[in-house]
Amino acid sequence: MSKIWTKKPMSAFENDMKSSQLKRVLGKWSLTAIGIGAIIGGGIFVLTGTGAYYHAGPALALSFIIAGIACVFAALCYSEFASILPVEGSAYAYAYGTVGEIFAWVIGWGLILEYAMGSMTVAVSWSGYFNKLLKMFGLHLPDYLTSDPASYTGEGFSMNLPAFLIVIFVISILIKGTKEAAKANNLIVIMKVSAVLFVIIAGVFFINTDNWNPFIPAATLVKEGENLKEAYGIQGIISGAAAIFFAYVGFDAVSTQAGEAINPKKDVPFAIIVSLLVCTGLYILVSLVLTGMMHYSDFDPQGKYPDAIKAPVAYAFEIAGQGWAGYIITIAATVGLISVLMVMIMGQSRIFLGMSKDGLIPKMFSDVHPIRKTPAKSLMLLGVIIATVAAFTPISKLADMTSFGTLFAFTMVCVAVWILRKKEPNMPRTFKVPALPVIATLGICINIYLIWNLSHEAKYLSLAWLALGVIIYFTYSLKNSKLHKVGYGETFKAEQEPLQKPDLDL
Repeated sequence: MSKIWTKKPMSAFENDMKSSQLKRVLGKWSLTAIGIGAIIGGGIFVLTGTGAYYHAGPALALSFIIAGIACVFAALCYSEFASILPVEGSAYAYAYGTVGEIFAWVIGWGLILEYAMGSMTVAVSWSGYFNKLLKMFGLHLPDYLTSDPASYTGEGFSMNLPAFLIVIFVISILIKGTKEAAKANNLIVIMKVSAVLFVIIAGVFFINTDNWNPFIPAATLVKEGENLKEAYGIQGIISGAAAIFFAYVGFDAVSTQAGEAINPKKDVPFAIIVSLLVCTGLYILVSLVLTGMMHYSDFDPQGKYPDAIKAPVAYAFEIAGQGWAGYIITIAATVGLISVLMVMIMGQSRIFLGMSKDGLIPKMFSDVHPIRKTPAKSLMLLGVIIATVAAFTPISKLADMTSFGTLFAFTMVCVAVWILRKKEPNMPRTFKVPALPVIATLGICINIYLIWNLSHEAKYLSLAWLALGVIIYFTYSLKNSKLHKVGYGETFKAEQEPLQKPDLDL
């Protein structure tokens, strides 16, 4: 059993950096755009409606603040790790080099849940805005082609066809190359940020302050489907923070691209922190404007505006009599959510790449296309799985499971960076977390508390996923791990050869 705690040598990570087949094409601002591209999306354009109605009411802004604070603690820990181990794999790689293989596997398995469920959630969200856009131009898809089986009220077959097709479209872009995908993402991010600023500036003129009274509604029960659930009050603010947490996954996605960054040890920490701070500020402002323009109770899917919860920002302007603004927002959201999906699937494939290179999952996931320099096989398989599940699963179940995966990974990173600081205090770090014991402790406590406040169903399904991961580790990964199967010397030549300082760090 001692094998499961074996750590991957730091020298092996440096060798991975030098021998990587991925192209280093991402600069400081491209990485920042990737973070913003992933963060701005579902949180602003979709989850603001569900967060306001099912959880916090006007106090949704406080939910975003709490989630943002939790993210700051984790982001600082991610930044220190990224300055030490600038390789693909994110928290998985960090844990492998500090705590041990079993710890790394559990984190990696949790990251798979985070990115897969996040991609599916965004695909379903995109479908909602796309359908709204079609209706604006007088086009209507039949309900059985825009609804998952659980949401379909008719009889016979149904699927969310737009969600399925957008995933396939994004996969085709990612296979072509990282540089091309980054260029497309940069353009979309500019459009999204402009749209968000438009919402904030234009929406201020339509705020009715009566909609903020009371700012924290009294705790009560609201109907979700056929069930009743607790909402509002202080507990509603906390549960709201947990529910919308997946919207902050963007800065984690930055760390998964470290293997393609030009100067990863400096640029990745910069991009992580800047993208998080910018987007947290935008989230808070948009949530205040939205709940000021439209009463939180009007997001009831069984109420006066049943579709408002699917595209809350656009509907808020329509209800305010500004239909022209709804066109702008709907177009921006429809295009903008594509970049969120792009970054999440790209991050997912890089997690697979790192785990596969270590032998913990099959080799096909680390096969890189000889010309395009992308993990094409992995991307195609991911595309089929994500597209299929997104087409047949309700968004509420996907979002909560994404939040579990995100919070779990953040907790583990806060633990691992503290362990590494204790064990390797003299290791060169271009970025160090200030007051690490305080920051790490707060990060661990807040993230665990938010996990506890997720829905029971999400917690049970996520724990079942982690249990499945443990079974796979002991039946496949432990036997095929390169650390055990071949050995340090043969697997990682960096153990036998003097390391040269990579040009990228000069």
